Amino acid sequence: MPSGTILVADDDSAIRTVLNQALSRAGYTVRLTSNATTLWRWVSSGEGDLVISDVVMPDENAFDVLPRIRKLRPELPVIIMSAQNTFMTAIKASEQGAYEYLPKPFDLKELTGIVGRALAEPKGRQFDMGGEGNDNIPLVGRSPAMQEIYRVLARLMQTDLTVMINGESGTGKEVVARALHDYGKRRNGPFVAVNMAAIPKDLIESELFGHEKGSFTGAQARSSGRFEQADGGTLLLDEIGDMPMEAQTRLLRVLQQGEYTSVGGRTPIQTDVRIIAATNKDLRQLINQGLFREDLYFRLNVVPIRLPPLRERTEDIPDLVRHFFAMAESEGLPAKQIEVAALDKLRRYRWPGNVRELENLVRRLAALYPQDDITASLIDLELSQPSAAISEADAPSAQDLSGSVERYLGDYFSGFGEELPPPGLYHRILREVEYPLISAVLAATRGNQIKAAELLGVNRNTLRKKIRDLDVQVIRSSR
Repeated sequence: MPSGTILVADDDSAIRTVLNQALSRAGYTVRLTSNATTLWRWVSSGEGDLVISDVVMPDENAFDVLPRIRKLRPELPVIIMSAQNTFMTAIKASEQGAYEYLPKPFDLKELTGIVGRALAEPKGRQFDMGGEGNDNIPLVGRSPAMQEIYRVLARLMQTDLTVMINGESGTGKEVVARALHDYGKRRNGPFVAVNMAAIPKDLIESELFGHEKGSFTGAQARSSGRFEQADGGTLLLDEIGDMPMEAQTRLLRVLQQGEYTSVGGRTPIQTDVRIIAATNKDLRQLINQGLFREDLYFRLNVVPIRLPPLRERTEDIPDLVRHFFAMAESEGLPAKQIEVAALDKLRRYRWPGNVRELENLVRRLAALYPQDDITASLIDLELSQPSAAISEADAPSAQDLSGSVERYLGDYFSGFGEELPPPGLYHRILREVEYPLISAVLAATRGNQIKAAELLGVNRNTLRKKIRDLDVQVIRSSR
């Protein structure tokens, strides 16, 4: 039976009651308070084996108390709760040494599990303290999908683990990579981003590893590569799925051995970089097609992060719009307000360009329209594409889908020239269609698998198996 005393500080009496019941049932002794002053008195007198505290309390912010707790009792685990649910809240909790950060509302089973793990750890454990953050919030959104990303990022800040970011174009993959660097232990080192798709194939190795004078035609002087430029910092390998096989082999060797040689060079060069890879492609499909090394995939995919498309987190659109209008105003553009009806129009748009498309739209609205209030009619004018809104009347027809598939297959076969693609094409195509179909239906039903199965016309067990086999992320939302 678990044991220990839990100190709970929250000015919401309902939260205190729920936590008291759940933790008491789990076997813990619980002490409750509504303010930071009482919490600090308990902690300073040596009481409690673990603290659960809200961020905002009537007398003091938990982030003001937390450094004092860390200094006086560094072995005492502190779990921070917050209804603010921003990226910076998660980062501040991590930087100031919180054991865990939980956005409200949270799952009670998850909380009791975290409490059990925290109390089971050795008492001498020291909590890592990061440097001071700032208030320039790089990531915006309070949706369940973004909350989970914030928690993962907060845990990764003080590590050098390799991260693989997957998401459609425009979802903010480089923004996430920069956040990992700017708020992590390598923040004082360089951040270097290289786009694999933008470099000619015969120059990729030189671009990454540098070259010596005379190593190839046109190499008139020694040139440092991106690994050397990023030494001591972070290297973002964007669009990693476009890296040719030869360069993949060299990259794998670097990741395994921690050293490389420049093109034309003979002396091994030690490397000290954190690798973050990003892609908008399904690398598992590329592996099946023989276009990506499986061993490199597992080297890079240490911590996978999937960035959801904007259509899967439409509840974040109001926050994003306000954020982008504020950015535009700081750059000298006029201040704007947006009507509720206009926001509803934005929520119904499919956003093929994701957050980047929304940002561009907001900048156009700020720059081109003289009126202070952005109306629904202005949004209709900007979003004039007939197939953009999510409605039955605007849904693409089966003929459109068939034509799109036919064009895709034509481009696919032409990419192999006179050769044929690897065997198993039928199942690969079905898998490529199944994943976005099931993902879109789950997004439309807000993660409700019963409704999703009914909409698809399949058995619930069949849907569960497809979700598991295709590794489809299910984001549940009560909205």
